Amino acid sequence: MCIAIDDFGTGYSSLSYLKHLPVDTLKIDRSFVKDIDADDGAAITGAVIALGQQLNLDLLAEGVETQAQLEFLRARGCQYYQGFLRSPALAPEVLAQTYGLT
Repeated sequence: MCIAIDDFGTGYSSLSYLKHLPVDTLKIDRSFVKDIDADDGAAITGAVIALGQQLNLDLLAEGVETQAQLEFLRARGCQYYQGFLRSPALAPEVLAQTYGLT
């Protein structure tokens, strides 16, 4: 079983989960990704990536919309991303047809 902490760093996604749950993946909240070009956004996102690396977790950034955001994330070791840079939201039937899931 794999466990991912969604929207890490916001709301109910507490740091204590990293200690008490067998977590495999941190999903970096899009609110941090969208502010990567600001000093505090870059610092927070970089810190989450560094934390995940120290704990040997997979890292997935949410809400990646620009090539600059993707380059920042990749340069720091974030392995996975989702967002409009990759694909706009798709209806289930379009998703299935596009990716041969039918």
